[in-house]
Amino acid sequence: MESNLQSLLGIEVPLIVQIADKVATVAEVTSLQPGVIIEFPKQASQDLTILVNNTTVGSGQAVKVGENFGVRIRSIETPSQRIEALVSKS
Repeated sequence: MESNLQSLLGIEVPLIVQIADKVATVAEVTSLQPGVIIEFPKQASQDLTILVNNTTVGSGQAVKVGENFGVRIRSIETPSQRIEALVSKS
């Protein structure tokens, strides 16, 4: 059983940090070009959404890590809820 668990823990899954989302018309999407700024209905101070396998599992705050961006987790689902998120979209 332990080796089965270790095998499962090695599987790679998509981990997404979502800044915000917005509905746009097809005309708005087709008019996008370099330099255009898309404004989202979310304040910069609000938490970002953390998704695993396109299912929300928590939220966090954007942070700078050296020259990169990261996310400081503020809330996270329980381990069983996170596992459910992994299998719910499979």
